[in-house]
Amino acid sequence: MQDFVLREIKNADIETELNYIGFDKSYAHKAVSKFEYKNIKIYDLTPAQANILKQTAISVGADCATHREVITGKAETSNCILGGSVSEIKKIAEKLKFQPFGLKLLGEKLIQVTAPVKTKIVGILNITDNSFSDGGLYNDFEKAKEHLLKMINDGADVIDIGAESTKPYSSPVSAEEQLQKLIPIIDFAKNKTTISIDTRSSLVARECLKAGANIINDVSGLEYDKNMADVIATYNCPVIIQHSKGTPENMQNCPQYNDVIEEIFLALQEKIKFARSKGIENIIIDPGIGFGKTRENNFEIIRRVEEFKSLGCPVMLGVSRKSFLETQEDTYTAIFNALAVERNVDYIRVHNVKMHKNLLDLMQMFMIK
Repeated sequence: MQDFVLREIKNADIETELNYIGFDKSYAHKAVSKFEYKNIKIYDLTPAQANILKQTAISVGADCATHREVITGKAETSNCILGGSVSEIKKIAEKLKFQPFGLKLLGEKLIQVTAPVKTKIVGILNITDNSFSDGGLYNDFEKAKEHLLKMINDGADVIDIGAESTKPYSSPVSAEEQLQKLIPIIDFAKNKTTISIDTRSSLVARECLKAGANIINDVSGLEYDKNMADVIATYNCPVIIQHSKGTPENMQNCPQYNDVIEEIFLALQEKIKFARSKGIENIIIDPGIGFGKTRENNFEIIRRVEEFKSLGCPVMLGVSRKSFLETQEDTYTAIFNALAVERNVDYIRVHNVKMHKNLLDLMQMFMIK
């Protein structure tokens, strides 16, 4: 009797595997999406929407789990879990374009979820005296300029400059003090790179954008300063909206979640909704590693970071030298960022740009991503 040999293929380059078995090489690159699978949770569909989605999924060989009372119409709304290959999900998205009840928009969002990603590097420039990793190293203007140029030469796509530490238990820094440090370095850096300003202050944001900055990175997620959203809308600039539970002064005082991913996801969804109500469209989200999170929470976020892509915005992750790693060695940061890159994050925010540029080049060369 024949002895059947089976090997489950996980985390492999499926196109290479197809070529190994003698599959048609001219079609292999197109067939890849048939062997990549996703499970997507979709919130608050009406029974009609859920039923149409389920039948559309079944029609292409995928499946969709719904509340058991959807078919009877007794459930007012239902969360759904859509599961299938990337190829099947794209087919579902195309079919939804012709369905009623606003499902065309759902189809467009499903296309976004399946889009390929090339991760970019955000280099960190802290011009503070108390940041958790490099406080005081670049507080001097000449040293800040030198480090900024080094990060650009090392391959940073964006430089994120901050003059206020938001590490746990840090205190706020006045807008005037931040601007005194930020404006000279912006004047030096503009036209050399894309400049992001790490601030919670709308006054700082406005003056930095006037001076030539390109992006605002608000770790409070537009909550600390109620005028921040209006400033960003006025200048029509991209904004990084981060999840943070509490403020730097209290965020690490026993943070608790019932479901950390679900709660962060829904909180970011509300922040995105608020930003768009103000006319802000160019949004990057950050789940906020270390900002009101336990060590276990941080690991779970990294493991499941790709789930935040479903919000329809690029995702940034800031792991670099965070205390949950329990070491300042950049090798450990790179290990977790490699996991994040495999999970299709759009931006990694790092101190050691050169190491991470080499990491991205290697991952692309060996087709790990």
